[in-house]
Amino acid sequence: MPRHTTPDDDGTESTATDHALAYELGMDIGHGDTDTDELQSLVSELGDEVSPPVSSVLELLVATIEDLQERVDDLEDDVAQTHDVATTAVGTAAENESRLNDVETRQETTHDVAKSAIAKAQQLEADSDQQEDAEQLPEGIEPSSSPLDFFANCRQSKVKQTFVEEANRQNTYRAIAAAKRWPEFATTRTDGSGVFMTKADLQTALTAELGKEPHRQTIKRVWETLVELGGDDIVEKTRKVGRDQTKTEILAMDMAAAEGLLEKRYIGLDLLENTDHKAATGGVTPVVVESTP
Repeated sequence: MPRHTTPDDDGTESTATDHALAYELGMDIGHGDTDTDELQSLVSELGDEVSPPVSSVLELLVATIEDLQERVDDLEDDVAQTHDVATTAVGTAAENESRLNDVETRQETTHDVAKSAIAKAQQLEADSDQQEDAEQLPEGIEPSSSPLDFFANCRQSKVKQTFVEEANRQNTYRAIAAAKRWPEFATTRTDGSGVFMTKADLQTALTAELGKEPHRQTIKRVWETLVELGGDDIVEKTRKVGRDQTKTEILAMDMAAAEGLLEKRYIGLDLLENTDHKAATGGVTPVVVESTP
């Protein structure tokens, strides 16, 4: 019966045959790259020592080996080129990501500048109507002294609807809510003349309001919004206690302004009905502001 060989058997027998043939022809088969010029030279030297069929087979083998080596060289070149392309692509992607971050930072700065400009423009627009708005208040109701004082005294469900649901300005609503919680989180001056809040105090107030730790950027934006909304009611400054203590930024209010945030004097008056469009555009203009002579 014919013998069935396995791939391993074939490989072993083939290798043995190759070595035997090389021994008879005086050739040395190593494990490195084959020198086809040397093989061709050996075949030529054999000349008439081998029959024409064997000579033809040897010529074919030499040509095949040379072709295979060329293909291996081409593949190695392709691999090297692919590696170079991949390396370049990774570098380009990293550069693009860095440029995108720069663009986003510039866009955020531009947005903040534009928002501030809109707020100032709308405040100027409101100044001409202050006396008229103040006169529309019922008897005995004091006008607001700042946008913060106005919004803090309106119905908070309406304030939330105006800034969160309709205008997507969550940080404005958070600023108003945090300011109203000063009895819980702000520090009262020893002489009772006012209160102040540090960024750590604001972070604690926002944590209580949101039910989770606020992001550092959220704290920064709520702080800036409080400065915008507070007008003359809020003063931003630094505080230092002791010679070795570092300066700390604070937002300070006198006691009258702080207590005015808790009066709820505009609840039921629906004064926010006409401010929706102003809130949506980014302004912080209140409806009721005390006029100046």
